[in-house]
Amino acid sequence: MNTTTTDTGIDTGIDRAPSAPVPASLAQLHRAREADAFPVSWARTGDDHYAVVARWPDTHPYFVPVHGHRFDPLLVTETMRQATLLVLHAGYGVPLGHHFLLTELQFSCQSDRLAIEDGPAEVEVQVVCSELKWAQGHVSHLKVDMVVHRAGSAVATGSILGRIVGPETYRRIRGDRGVPGFEVPGTPPVTAGLVGRSNPEDVLLSSTPQDRLWQLRVDTGHPVLFQGEKDHVPGMLLLEAARQAAELATPSQPFVPSSRRMTFQRYAEFGTPCWIEADALATSRAGTTGITVTGSQDGSAVFRAELSADLPAC
Repeated sequence: MNTTTTDTGIDTGIDRAPSAPVPASLAQLHRAREADAFPVSWARTGDDHYAVVARWPDTHPYFVPVHGHRFDPLLVTETMRQATLLVLHAGYGVPLGHHFLLTELQFSCQSDRLAIEDGPAEVEVQVVCSELKWAQGHVSHLKVDMVVHRAGSAVATGSILGRIVGPETYRRIRGDRGVPGFEVPGTPPVTAGLVGRSNPEDVLLSSTPQDRLWQLRVDTGHPVLFQGEKDHVPGMLLLEAARQAAELATPSQPFVPSSRRMTFQRYAEFGTPCWIEADALATSRAGTTGITVTGSQDGSAVFRAELSADLPAC
């Protein structure tokens, strides 16, 4: 049996099995629209090792260039999320209808390797799963470490930690909140350009009288952020809200995250305000600036995000 090790140090374990296409239904990616599904094939490369090939579109209505970068770092994070879901369903046989409860997400990218280019980009996500626990014949907990390669170079690394529950357990967890959501009454968005957006519909924050405190805007009709029935605010929306808050907190310079660590304490619910707050900046000697963004609702913490961005060269 031959083993291989990538230039990033991830041991692929055994010879790669033939790649398999992603099912046309897109259900394993938890996406309803083909334009929002990025993995195109996957292969098992060893025990708990996988390779997922994804294709980023040349244009997309939501994942748009950010401050001169060809690919939004949020697109990289979303690709990692979809690769995790694909491995769970296709690699481990987790039934559709089970729920993945995200606990922690970490991400780091080489911003200069996301530069503007013409045409779509194909990337390979190397996936290594660990800390696996099993319940009732299915994976119930795992950590997923990933390296994203583009044109032969590593452009990003990341990890996702979470647990998987079946429909009955999920209903017990959610209780009377486990019903499809409704649209929260709209609040006016901040100016789109201030958060790196061109469409007001993509702005996720509203101003408040308090400095560095915003109210989360939730539009359940958004075609990308809401696909299928949801009984809580999606994590991807909170990721982008944290980025937008960091952008607002650094008005003197663009804030394109080169790394982030985000932990989730509870669901963000519909029907009650969720408050997004940015803490003071910290600048390191390594030429990065960092900011902490937190979300809270009804007096309880929802998430905490630590974001860093590369400072512009002098």
